[in-house]
Amino acid sequence: MRSPAAAAAGSGADFPDALPSPTSPASASSHPSPGPGRHYYLAVDRIQFKMRTLLELLGVVADRRGGLPIAICVSSRDELDAVCAAVANLPFVSMSPLYSDQAEAERASILEKFRQETIQWNQTTKATDITESSKPESIGTKLSIIVATDACLPLATMAEAPLMARVLMNYELPTKKEAYLRRMSTCLAADGIVINMVVGGEVATLKALEETSGLLIAEMPIHVSEIL
Repeated sequence: MRSPAAAAAGSGADFPDALPSPTSPASASSHPSPGPGRHYYLAVDRIQFKMRTLLELLGVVADRRGGLPIAICVSSRDELDAVCAAVANLPFVSMSPLYSDQAEAERASILEKFRQETIQWNQTTKATDITESSKPESIGTKLSIIVATDACLPLATMAEAPLMARVLMNYELPTKKEAYLRRMSTCLAADGIVINMVVGGEVATLKALEETSGLLIAEMPIHVSEIL
């Protein structure tokens, strides 16, 4: 990933190569079939550029898929607060956080609102595909985003249904496959997309997740519209 200064000089839709793919052709062929969804990683040069990269990525997605339901997962409350503070300032985003100390009624309301927005997105997308009267880019006006830590993901034991988001962004990469797979099962639609934000030192963690989970995690294309 280029530095913010370099990135600003190019197109907002460009997310150029920054790290070599952790999956070699030889290792890819030894994997079993990928699990649900499609998995990508977005390499960031330095940790201090990570938040800026997230905001730029959301801007590109909003330009092409307004109204898209997105779940952003982090590992700690501090990171959740940081992401929420930054994303809340974006005019093209409707965002709701899930906190561990949230009132049950507020949590239930956030989950239900997000699911309704997901249903509306799916229905509108299907209608657009059938009629071809408008482009998917015109759907909705704001991205619908939920931000959550692993401790606050929907719980089946509490009769909470999965979020079924179209895109799952792992702002913080989980270190264990169990956490990665749980984020998928509780947040992602069956045909959804996972985008893992990876800083240089996390490439080994990404590779380990591939090997233990049997998933293929490819480098995200330069043009985001290719995968949305």
